Amino acid sequence: MDCVEVCPVDCFYEGENMLVINPDECIDCGVCVPECPVDAIIPDAEAGNYTQNLLEINTKYSLIWPNITIKKEAPADAADWDGVENKFEEHFSEEPGEGD
Repeated sequence: MDCVEVCPVDCFYEGENMLVINPDECIDCGVCVPECPVDAIIPDAEAGNYTQNLLEINTKYSLIWPNITIKKEAPADAADWDGVENKFEEHFSEEPGEGD
């Protein structure tokens, strides 16, 4: 969650097992991109075919999940999920996280 801490506009929102970025609040400064340890943040210009799907997911859940502005401890199993294929399609939870 290093990305959360560097965001100057606090546009991250926490789900049970995923963070999203509110695209209407994000100023595209890019400071979060190098902070993400698993390369999960993809600038719109590089997202290719995923752009519309990512935009819809980020928009929807940033409106219903709680805001997170303070870095928390990474989940204990975070390393186990790095590189898992179809992670979103098979394991995504719509449940909100705790926020701050």
